[in-house]
Amino acid sequence: MKKLLSVKNVIISVAVLILIWQLLFMVSSFDAALFPSPKMALDALIEMIQNGKLFENIKTSMFRFAAGYISSVAVAVVLGLILGRLPKVFQYINPAVQLLRPISPTAWMPFIVLLFGIGDMPAVVIIFIAAFFPVLLSTVGAVANIDPIYLKVAKNFGIKQPELTWKVILPAAFPQIANGIHLALGTAWIFLVAGEMVGAQSGLGYQIIDARNNIRADILLATIFVIGVDLSICFSTDFLSSSRSRYLNHGEAFTDVY
Repeated sequence: MKKLLSVKNVIISVAVLILIWQLLFMVSSFDAALFPSPKMALDALIEMIQNGKLFENIKTSMFRFAAGYISSVAVAVVLGLILGRLPKVFQYINPAVQLLRPISPTAWMPFIVLLFGIGDMPAVVIIFIAAFFPVLLSTVGAVANIDPIYLKVAKNFGIKQPELTWKVILPAAFPQIANGIHLALGTAWIFLVAGEMVGAQSGLGYQIIDARNNIRADILLATIFVIGVDLSICFSTDFLSSSRSRYLNHGEAFTDVY
């Protein structure tokens, strides 16, 4: 029932958005080539599907996103687990992290393009940077905030490293880590598009720039719509929510045994 209500809400929301778009098109004085109607954008979307460019660019963007995001999460979680258990070391590293964290990943783009050239790597590196700091800081904070009873129980059972990290610390900290991973998901996707606009010759971001250069606002808006749909699908997944519940249950069972 909840899923049906959710689908209904999405349909209504999209319908209202399209209606507002159509009204703005009807009352605006802009040329249709600069501000197309929903029908024109739909025709452009169908055109891209038929010539195969849309799915080719989606595949390219998803490959870059997966490579950058997964590698960033893996490195950030492992590093965060280590630094979370070494608070004195993190005190010296944290100022550098706080200095680098506010810098937009796109600010590094000229340097990244000089190092890696035009292609897949600039976008992958941009995604890596965008996802790294939210996951790292959430992991360090999660490990630092673990209930001491978990560690006491582990000590009583004689659990030592590396089992302590993978069987006790990670499950106990995972709910908060998952929040950082989820936050990084949207951030990484946004900067994927930005990275492809500058450092790539393919992908959804490049398709936006190419549409602008060819004054195809209909293709541009259709691509923006596809980007929004892709991100919505990523956020609608229940994987992280189910993982949080599983690890929470794991932690409760662990303390119940004690």
